[in-house]
Amino acid sequence: MSLTVAPEATRPPEVQPGPALPPARRPSGRSGRVVALARATAGGLAVTVTVLLLASVITFALGALSDSNPAAAVLGETATPADIARMDHEFGLDRPLVVQYVTWVGDAVRGDLGRSWFTTIPVGDSIRQALPVDLSIAALALVLAILIGGTAGIGAALSNGGLVDRAVTLVCSVLATLPPFVIGMALIVVFSVKLQLLPAGGYVPIDQDPAQWLRFAILPALALSLDVAASIARQLRTSMVTALGENYAIGAEMRGYGRSRVLFGHVLRNAAAPTLAVIGLAIPLIVGGAVITERLFGLPGVAQLALQSAERGDVPVVLGTLLVTAVVVVVASGVVNVLQKSLDPTTRRQGALR
Repeated sequence: MSLTVAPEATRPPEVQPGPALPPARRPSGRSGRVVALARATAGGLAVTVTVLLLASVITFALGALSDSNPAAAVLGETATPADIARMDHEFGLDRPLVVQYVTWVGDAVRGDLGRSWFTTIPVGDSIRQALPVDLSIAALALVLAILIGGTAGIGAALSNGGLVDRAVTLVCSVLATLPPFVIGMALIVVFSVKLQLLPAGGYVPIDQDPAQWLRFAILPALALSLDVAASIARQLRTSMVTALGENYAIGAEMRGYGRSRVLFGHVLRNAAAPTLAVIGLAIPLIVGGAVITERLFGLPGVAQLALQSAERGDVPVVLGTLLVTAVVVVVASGVVNVLQKSLDPTTRRQGALR
């Protein structure tokens, strides 16, 4: 009997290992956070440009629908058809609306908002004189709202369910029902009429005398800020109570961190993002409330300029003030949105994982 030797099993060819590839480099947590914040900023900028474009369209449409005519407004009933045609050509009103809009937007981008129909003063010059009044009052109102609302919200959160918490909740509920002009009248009665501590109206530029500016600005700023302060206090209180019950806050206290370190180093930072959203929504309210507040306190701001121009039919000035107000509101809201993204824990976690 012969033995047959089986052929050797076929082995797959050995694969020679190639050069080792360098490990993939991941951006550090800081650089990843910067990338995430840059993307959020770019998205916010795109939204800002879109909103401003829509605001310009709406603003110009309001002026076109007003059917105001410079000849009829300036010359009155004595205007002849030839006078009307001449002034229409001078102001470009005899061109199609699309051409007028494109020209107006192009000039506005370069800082030219046209001239007043009545005074022929450049609209930009009038706004540059009035805008610092609104910006200074609004900035002071925001600072007061953040200080008052932040202090009240932190105190209410630390006294969760206690006397301070109930008192803050009650005061905030009352302030939320009062419009700025009612608060303004109450402040005038108390501080100007009864106590005679502060002036009831008027304005001094901050660059001339900061102390006098503060005396004239504190009451209108308070009138605009108290409603916003109430919203900030309620939101911050809710966010901090929730954050204080999270595992990271409880764990930090168990590891021996001090109460103030846990509060200001962790809890308050995470609770600030929702509060910044409230501040962003409050900016249009502050600007809108300036119309009544400026009239109440006799402030020579943009709102009064717009009201006086609307009463006499000065369309270029009205359009200019509306556009500038929209730009201020949208840009300020965009800045607050970027700050909110930078403090958002989700953005920080995404940056750490990239």
